[in-house]
Amino acid sequence: MVTWRALERQVRARLGDGQEARWLVQQAAGRTGAEWLADLDERAPDRCLGFVEQMVRRREAGEPLQYVLGSWGFRRLDLAIDPRVLIPRPETEQVVEHAIAELTRLRLATGRPPRVVDLGTGSGAIALSIAVEVDGAEVWATDASEGAVAVAQANVAGTGGMAATRVRVVAGSWYEALPPELAGQVDLVVSNPPYLARAELADLDPAVAAWEPTDALVGGPSGLEAIEEVVEGAPRWLRRPGAVVVELAPPQGEAAVALALSVGFDRATVRPDLSGGSRALVASIG
Repeated sequence: MVTWRALERQVRARLGDGQEARWLVQQAAGRTGAEWLADLDERAPDRCLGFVEQMVRRREAGEPLQYVLGSWGFRRLDLAIDPRVLIPRPETEQVVEHAIAELTRLRLATGRPPRVVDLGTGSGAIALSIAVEVDGAEVWATDASEGAVAVAQANVAGTGGMAATRVRVVAGSWYEALPPELAGQVDLVVSNPPYLARAELADLDPAVAAWEPTDALVGGPSGLEAIEEVVEGAPRWLRRPGAVVVELAPPQGEAAVALALSVGFDRATVRPDLSGGSRALVASIG
């Protein structure tokens, strides 16, 4: 007989990480917290032993923990994820924080419920966070990847509640996915676009380069290509006042600010992530 406690010990010995071992075994058990602790000395069913073995082998092959678990936390959400979408990261949580701050400012100025566009939504992490955390926010989420659209739609369904009814996930490249009647009717454009230069792919953590979708990581030869599309296109879609918030790499901040000012934004700045590095362009118009 193999108990959950013994199984966790075995997995820890193979992976060398106690926290990962617990997460994987809890995933198979379907229990956490006090319920998990109370059942540690119960027998683990054979089907669960097989499931744990599959997950451990995937980790031993280098697959990221988040994909093996099939879900990951992001702000208030527990999101389904798989290799069709990027793994949600703390840096993007801070980008959402900057977006919500802009929405608060705009609502104070206009008094209207905000309409938001999230370009390149991936798992839907940004779109759903805004819908959940900003009362009355209507969010359009676009992605050119059919796989990402499917994941985002699943996360909308999994989130449920009134917030989920205010998120629309549509397939298409950047602004092309949006209905034309939204032009001039959007309060905030937000995006975590691909912003790595193609040459940087070789320097990435092997687990990132091998498992996460390259199209969601690499913006082009310079890395600025997708940022340029988002920022240059935003004025056509924004109400006045309106704003754009775009995640970027720290070295891209100066170029992004210059770009925003050159296409008609009145103010542009770069905001930090939790480590203090430049992480988000925030630009306003009107």
